[in-house]
Amino acid sequence: MTIGVGGFEPSQVLASLTDMTADVQPIALSEYQQRINNAVDLMNRNQIDVVYLNAGTNLYYFSGTRWYASERMVGALLTKDGQLHYIAPHFEIDTLKGFMKISGDIHGWHEDESPYELTASLLREIAPETATFAIDESSSFFIFDGLRKACTAVQFVDAKPVTAGCRSQKSETELELLQIAKNMTLEVHKAAAKILRPGISTQEVEDFINQAHQKVGASGSYFCIVLFGGDTAFPHGVSNPKELEQNDLVLIDTGCQIEGYNSDITRTYVFGEPTQRHREIWQIEKEAQAAAFAAAQPGTPCGDVDTAARSYLESKGFGPGYQVPGLPHRTGHGIGLDIHEWPYLVKNDRTPLASGMCFSNEPMMVLPGEFGVRLEDHFYMTETGPKWFTEPSYSIDDPFGYEA
Repeated sequence: MTIGVGGFEPSQVLASLTDMTADVQPIALSEYQQRINNAVDLMNRNQIDVVYLNAGTNLYYFSGTRWYASERMVGALLTKDGQLHYIAPHFEIDTLKGFMKISGDIHGWHEDESPYELTASLLREIAPETATFAIDESSSFFIFDGLRKACTAVQFVDAKPVTAGCRSQKSETELELLQIAKNMTLEVHKAAAKILRPGISTQEVEDFINQAHQKVGASGSYFCIVLFGGDTAFPHGVSNPKELEQNDLVLIDTGCQIEGYNSDITRTYVFGEPTQRHREIWQIEKEAQAAAFAAAQPGTPCGDVDTAARSYLESKGFGPGYQVPGLPHRTGHGIGLDIHEWPYLVKNDRTPLASGMCFSNEPMMVLPGEFGVRLEDHFYMTETGPKWFTEPSYSIDDPFGYEA
């Protein structure tokens, strides 16, 4: 039997978990201000006069204001001299004030008025008539469409050089928050493995994982994928998942959030005894993950990390490229306030790796009609090379390294 898998009651395991958030330090007001300063520097270098930050992670990152995108335009204009002008429904202004970390003028629009015309009027006051207006790349099309019809004199550009330019390299506080979230999810993985039994459903495991995330201090699971047996060949799951049987492969991919920062860890192991085929593919997956990690050196283009993992798999007879049996998706993604964010460890991303960048490393092996193996851990870049947030799985027989 795989070490650390099965043999415990859920209540027993939940009782053993404790809150892990005692060391959580929220982002300080001074850091939000520094982010605005960094954005202003990038705006001036890219000849951008105003950036629109839409409700969501970009607004939160730069202003500390947590507000979720909806059918109503809520956001802020950041000028190249560092001023914030919030735009919101008039009836939400008092609520918005309670969420703001960085203050700024608030410009309200009533339900029978156009927020886009309001923005156009505001632009005429705070920017040149033919300003370069950068739009948050996460904005819905209806917002961009409304703005371009109302703001006829400005030049529209993508805000990504500013948003991604600031957010891609994490501060020490951000790295600490990411580390705590990932430590928590790894403990939840260990706990989930212990409650497995023949006949358990994926929903039962998902419910347990949500409770376990709460026990370690999160609000619950941010997401959760649980797959058994042949279903593991489908990277993001199936519509009708099977129950667990003896000697099934188990794939669990889950995460939580701390102060908005994400964890995202996948473990694959066997409930029972691995077959020789399981062992072979699991080890190839582990070595592909190691090849990607070794290739992640400062200044190296992100795409070369993907190539390193894929080249190793091709040397073992898989692929080529994105073909299966093999690795059908990118080797990894950036992570922070968004669970998937720039840059990406994919062939066509030529962004040079730099200190503070954070990535998943998950060159999944997919064998259609058989099974899949995904081992996912995250690393961050230092000035001298990559460093793991969580150490990779130890072995197929001892995935959590209890006897390492």
